[in-house]
Amino acid sequence: MRNFFNFLFSKVFLIQLILAMVVLVILVILGLQWLKGSTHHGEFVVVPNLAKMSVSEMRDNIEKAHLRYEVLDSANFNPAYPRFSIIEQNPPAGNKVKENRKIYVTVNPSGYKKVTVPQIIQVTQRNATSMLRAVGLDVERVTYVDELGKDMVYNMKFKGKYISPGDKLPKTSKIELICGNGTITDRAKVKADSE
Repeated sequence: MRNFFNFLFSKVFLIQLILAMVVLVILVILGLQWLKGSTHHGEFVVVPNLAKMSVSEMRDNIEKAHLRYEVLDSANFNPAYPRFSIIEQNPPAGNKVKENRKIYVTVNPSGYKKVTVPQIIQVTQRNATSMLRAVGLDVERVTYVDELGKDMVYNMKFKGKYISPGDKLPKTSKIELICGNGTITDRAKVKADSE
């Protein structure tokens, strides 16, 4: 045991310990320098603003900035942006990122997705309006015809053409409801009386 303690305090051991510490410090300094150079520490690229750019314009800007990109699934159509343009990006414009960082972009689709016209024939105008709004459609106007059921929906039109329940229309489309006014024409009365 005494020999071991003598060795710990000997000149040979202390010199080797100091040399090992110097080598360790040099290796740490070299390792940090290599990391700094390989990770481009302190070097940043500013993320460009890609909003409203077409996909090809976005691609050019991303490549000029030495970044990469990935297109995410299209979002719901946004009429404030051109079709097939960038409506969202992550990280946002102006952020500082490392070179070759991937930017995630969302593209505006070509239009609103289509929704199914619900079954609103023989439903009151008020309920029909609620059912249409629930699927993303709206009532443009209500036209009345001589039919017995007051405010009962008898037909629907979209852009002047008759449509049926189950038809597909772009979301936010405006529909004309054709409802009864609660009266019946004399011709219909005569026909009903003759039967």
